[in-house]
Amino acid sequence: MEFLLLGRVEVRVDGAVVDVGPARQRCVLVALSADVGQVVSGDQLVDRVWGDRVPHRARGTLRSYLFRLRQALAVGGVGIVRRSGGYVLDADPFSVDLNRFGDLLAQARTATDDRALALTDEALRLWRGEAFAGLDTPWVNDLRDDLEARRVATELDHTDLRLRLGRHAGLVAELTSRVATRPLDERLAGQLMLALYREGRQADALACYQRIRRQLVEEIGAEPGQALREVHRGIVCCDPKLDVASTPVPRQLPAPPGVFTGRTRELAELDAAVGRGTAVISAVGGIGGVGKTWLALHWAHRNVERFPDGQLYVNLRGFDPSGTPTPATMAVRGFLDALGVDSASIPVDPDAQAALYRSVIAGKRALVVLDNARDTEQVVPLLPGTATCAVIVTSRHRLGALVATHGALPVNLDVLDATESRHLLTAHLGAERIAAEPDEVAELLDLCAGLPLAIGIVAARAALSGLPLRALAEELHDTSTRLDALDAGELTANLRAVFSWSYRALDPDTADMFAVLGLVPGPDIGLPAAAALAGVPPARAQVLLNHLERASLIQRHAPGRYRMHELVRLHAAEEACRRAADVRDAASLRLVEFYIHTAYAGDRLLAPHRTPITLPPPGCPPQNLADAAAAMAWFDAEHANLLAVQRAAAEQGRHGHVWRLAWALSTFHRLQGHARDAFEVWSAAVRAADQLGDVGVRSLAYRFLGVACVRLGRHEEAASRLDWSLALAEKPLDQAHTHRFLSLAWEKREDYRRAIEHADQAVLLFRDLGESVWEADMLNSVGWCAALLGDYERAYAPCLASLSLCRRHQDTEGEAAALDSLGYIAHRTGRHSSAVDYFRSAAAVFRDLGYSAGEAEVLDRLGQVYADDGQDGHARDTWRRALELYQSQHRVTEAERVRARLAPLDG
Repeated sequence: MEFLLLGRVEVRVDGAVVDVGPARQRCVLVALSADVGQVVSGDQLVDRVWGDRVPHRARGTLRSYLFRLRQALAVGGVGIVRRSGGYVLDADPFSVDLNRFGDLLAQARTATDDRALALTDEALRLWRGEAFAGLDTPWVNDLRDDLEARRVATELDHTDLRLRLGRHAGLVAELTSRVATRPLDERLAGQLMLALYREGRQADALACYQRIRRQLVEEIGAEPGQALREVHRGIVCCDPKLDVASTPVPRQLPAPPGVFTGRTRELAELDAAVGRGTAVISAVGGIGGVGKTWLALHWAHRNVERFPDGQLYVNLRGFDPSGTPTPATMAVRGFLDALGVDSASIPVDPDAQAALYRSVIAGKRALVVLDNARDTEQVVPLLPGTATCAVIVTSRHRLGALVATHGALPVNLDVLDATESRHLLTAHLGAERIAAEPDEVAELLDLCAGLPLAIGIVAARAALSGLPLRALAEELHDTSTRLDALDAGELTANLRAVFSWSYRALDPDTADMFAVLGLVPGPDIGLPAAAALAGVPPARAQVLLNHLERASLIQRHAPGRYRMHELVRLHAAEEACRRAADVRDAASLRLVEFYIHTAYAGDRLLAPHRTPITLPPPGCPPQNLADAAAAMAWFDAEHANLLAVQRAAAEQGRHGHVWRLAWALSTFHRLQGHARDAFEVWSAAVRAADQLGDVGVRSLAYRFLGVACVRLGRHEEAASRLDWSLALAEKPLDQAHTHRFLSLAWEKREDYRRAIEHADQAVLLFRDLGESVWEADMLNSVGWCAALLGDYERAYAPCLASLSLCRRHQDTEGEAAALDSLGYIAHRTGRHSSAVDYFRSAAAVFRDLGYSAGEAEVLDRLGQVYADDGQDGHARDTWRRALELYQSQHRVTEAERVRARLAPLDG
């Protein structure tokens, strides 16, 4: 069975035409045939068949068309199969003429001129008129335009081949007819001029040039391009080079990748760059194994028609196992040979050779692929000097000098996303095997972290060994053996080896920085932390990080912040393990001390009235934080790293660092509502304190773990921890703070009388100790709990006293808490205007402090005041903001409560 689309849409079986129905039904067939053997979703079919004019019940109509097509195609043994996600035309891809057309052109690209002429001739004979004649939808029209452009390009290539082979007889009439339809096509005009010249019609050839020159100037205001001017000059001078060509056309591109997926954005960037019509150099960068060469070759083969004068390729071996890059002089000589330059005429001097290469390729529409470049210096001698050529350079280095001095377009490859990764593995192993082990596939892809080479290695091992994917996933799961598992038995399919080639290219200091970055326990690192880790000044650390970034071994994902691909990190960790144990320990200690001292300083800015703790002298300078806003921004950026550093410190037995990190994180966790994280860090701190055996530290750790339990609603556990903390507390100040937390615990259990008892004890202790700020805090707790009991007369005085003390001692957080309590009392006693003022003032202070948890609670209460006062618009806006804050803090119960209050207001 044949599917004929390059003309009127027809299906033939043994030469007989099969009726495939009316135009819209034929359009369904075209939509499936264009992706024969591939799943086309229902949405895609609807879009391809109707575009923006989708009728009512389009899905039902589509199913009807598919049913009729199945019946029509059954005579040829071809089916339309329903698959997950859509439909598949289950037929031989080469039974579709547009696929045969593409295949013939692909063969022609690497064939000799005689063979290429025969292949392009066969390809052009497939055309029987306008593609998809009689069909009219946006998708069909776009596809038709694309195919027509390919047909025109093929026609031009076919003519070039005939001229090159001296088969110009009869071309003049044919080309004259084409020029009449495309009068501004310079390439076509040049072909006609050359054909006329070879038939002895020099004057007609020159007249042809004057005609197109005049039309170009009149219609678009431009002179003919260099290529056409060269033809004109040759005709004027009777240049012997215009006689039957004998110069070979290089076709040096290696085979395209057998499996390729994704990279839509990067391919579009390369398309757009070449479409500019100016000199194009594209520098494709990224880590080893990310698919730079695959992208370059895939794009090159897909666009080979744009470069009829040849495609040059060289592997510059910038990161080769041999460690010896290909000299630029050797690459230039290879290009001269490929371009047919007589070896006797090639000069000895390398600069002269490069100049000759530029002269030979000048004016040609050629593609130059410079693969695996070490640096810009290696690339520059290989760059053509004219805008007719395009160059693609791939390198693990960023090649900033090539971008800066030659205007190269940087195309930086990142890892594949989850969908692209799955498509790539499916293309390797087939849909059935992927569907058979879905959980294992998800785990494998997660462990490969989007790196195409890693996915390819896993696929190769699965295909060659026949192992179930579960076995491969288990091998990869262990980080100590993951790089061993990512080895398909050859150097280019061994991920450790591929990474090592980049590592060996580093200078010693940069290699040391790379290795210590393998010790980082968190997801990324900032410049000051990296400097502390490496034990170098920040300015030197910046230089080393820049070197690693240019080598694509790290990525700057935000200003001053760097991260590694997970698999590169494993290689860095291996390199770190090769360093002496004392070197590794010293680096890890510097990092944890940097985080402790910086976090402690940040906490002092966020909570200046908090009772301080003692820290050991720092082994490296902490980061300078200017104010509370800078501290909050630092905690936000470093939060995941601080948690990871504490876990690492616990694993290393650094018990003093563990509880101090927990302490330094407490204010940030409270302000941001990170209750779960607070529980985790204080659980680790309790374990560390028990190991240390220091009674004061144990009391402190149990106290903070208790309050973390309170905030998670784990009241029984909270009471146990706090009672134990009180029993351990030897100093009056520790006792006072524990009573403070016990008051909060009983308040959350809604036993407000017991909460007041503990708050009263805390007030007396803090007053005796002269701790006025904490006295104010507990006075507010007394008033707040009295208000919750409904005793508003008793509640008012301590809250007002608390507010006065807080303002006297500039405790803005305590001031906001007292304003919140006074707002609650005013609301409950019917003074709505005063309540609004108190609550709005409290919310503003909490917002300025970055205390989003407190702000959410105040806004929650303010919304209720507005609702009770009949101000539904204000209530709705206030509750919506409270809901956003609760959701960002993962406070599910509170969020549901506010959502229920919003429901009637939202209708």
